[in-house]
Amino acid sequence: MTQDCLFCKILAGELPCDKVYENDQFIAFQALHQVSKGHTLIVPKEHSQDILDMDTDLGKELLSTIQKIGTATIKGLGASGFNIGVNTKPSAGQVIFHTHIHIIPRYENDNMEMWKEKPTEAEDRTLFAQKIISALD
Repeated sequence: MTQDCLFCKILAGELPCDKVYENDQFIAFQALHQVSKGHTLIVPKEHSQDILDMDTDLGKELLSTIQKIGTATIKGLGASGFNIGVNTKPSAGQVIFHTHIHIIPRYENDNMEMWKEKPTEAEDRTLFAQKIISALD
């Protein structure tokens, strides 16, 4: 637990939350500021700065929790689908530095927009791929 971490305080019971699920490894609760009705956060109980810092074995368990909460979101709220969001580092919008996953319910004709894609030249895509490959451990 980190002293000044909002999510660690929720996990310690120092701050309230609208919990929807909990097991030994994760807690899921309603986001205070919702992108759509039912926007849920899945938070590992083990503190890590972001998903790059998270224990990889815990990461493997995360998928089943995402599936469980996603399925319940569709059934319970009548959502027609959901987006999974992970903001990693400030430039990607991360503001709470404790790993967490956003489950954002989607509804027919909800008029929510995803990010805008741009056409990218083949030579640029190849260059980007090469740079990523060269950085792999």
